Amino acid sequence: MTTPTHLAVLDDEVEITTLLAGYLQGHGFRVSQLHSGRSLLELMANDAPALVLLDLGLPGEDGFAIARQLREHWRCGLVIVTGRGDAVDKVVGLEVGADDYVTKPFDLRELVARIKAVLRRLVPSEPGEARPGAEEANLLRFAQWELDTAARRLLDPHRREVALTTGEFDLLSTLATHPGRVLSRDFLLEATRGRDGGPFDRTIDVQIGRLRRKLEDDPNNPQIIKSVRGAGYILVPKVEAGRG
Repeated sequence: MTTPTHLAVLDDEVEITTLLAGYLQGHGFRVSQLHSGRSLLELMANDAPALVLLDLGLPGEDGFAIARQLREHWRCGLVIVTGRGDAVDKVVGLEVGADDYVTKPFDLRELVARIKAVLRRLVPSEPGEARPGAEEANLLRFAQWELDTAARRLLDPHRREVALTTGEFDLLSTLATHPGRVLSRDFLLEATRGRDGGPFDRTIDVQIGRLRRKLEDDPNNPQIIKSVRGAGYILVPKVEAGRG
């Protein structure tokens, strides 16, 4: 019997967590209802969920800071669910590593679709834990970096793993499988998020910026991922595939 996927719902309003928990449980998920950042961190340490639904408007707490803590210490899906629909908040949400950003009020069916879309991009593993390498991994090497598309991990030139969000990994994988080609923002958005991803302005630009800070010696003068004015982005170095 398949173990239900564990989700955590963090919102200060009990009515909202109760509503979401009931609906998500009806779709086969196991749900933990939380009402503070501290309770979420305790859950992550003891029973880490595969994905967190995070409200930004927690009284006395910084939702973005909680998101940063998740990204620094755990690998899990992260969907921000909030009443803050300002474009700046959406961009900041991406900057801290959210996989999706949903504004209230929302359609429950659409929310489930978005959750499933994020979960599909996660490799099955123990929730919250680092993902081990795979014996038959597909490796892409460029500029002394190594992208393992099976284990979904990135190694730097010193063989150290660099943490990527699911969105960053999907974006880098798409660029690395089309080396030397200019890929438009629309193409990248469709390839990484799909039609059910709910795209919003600057998604790709923000994630490119995050990747450059991780890959480039000088993010302000990128040599690996370059912009082509009015056209999109290109992965410049030669890519070699397969095991060495």
